[in-house]
Amino acid sequence: MNAKQIVIALRMTLVTLVLTGLAYPLAITGAAQLVFPRQANGSLVPRGGRKVGSELIAQSFTNPAYLQPRPSAAGTGYDAAGSAASNLGPTSQKLRDRVAADVGRLTAENPQAPGPVPLELVTTSGSGLDPHLSPEAAAWQAPRIAAARRVDVAKIQAILARNLEGRTLGVLGEPRVNVLLANLALDGELGLAAAAPSGGGSP
Repeated sequence: MNAKQIVIALRMTLVTLVLTGLAYPLAITGAAQLVFPRQANGSLVPRGGRKVGSELIAQSFTNPAYLQPRPSAAGTGYDAAGSAASNLGPTSQKLRDRVAADVGRLTAENPQAPGPVPLELVTTSGSGLDPHLSPEAAAWQAPRIAAARRVDVAKIQAILARNLEGRTLGVLGEPRVNVLLANLALDGELGLAAAAPSGGGSP
């Protein structure tokens, strides 16, 4: 390889680095800040002068007065810095044991729930950070929330229905309920729930 080839290779490397490592990221970041500033900055949700979470990232809710999300295998659980699935397959005994334990716990915690435990409440998403539930999985929890807040279950169902998100652009995805936003709506309409004896959090 002669000196001319080395110079050409170095020049191409520099141009590629500038274009793909600097110009393109800056252009996309600028466009995102201009067109979708809220989403580009994490879709953070404020309440009482502080940020309580993101619409895009699930967090743990163990207080029975709140909607509870899908289980998480991200990091140590609901870890936005460690998005991951469990990678356990249907033949995994560890997965079966964990699902069986979750079914038993949810059944005990939701004695008035209609029907069996929805599958999504005992299975993790691919990211471990899915912030949504199906309308069915959200409604399944309504009797427990109503009992914890001492209100009629129809009131909880109405709040969940008002927080139902439709398909994106009318065609993409399925109807869903954002767990964080629905829990904030519960507090907004019914007041802040008392802390659970186990220390379960509120939004």
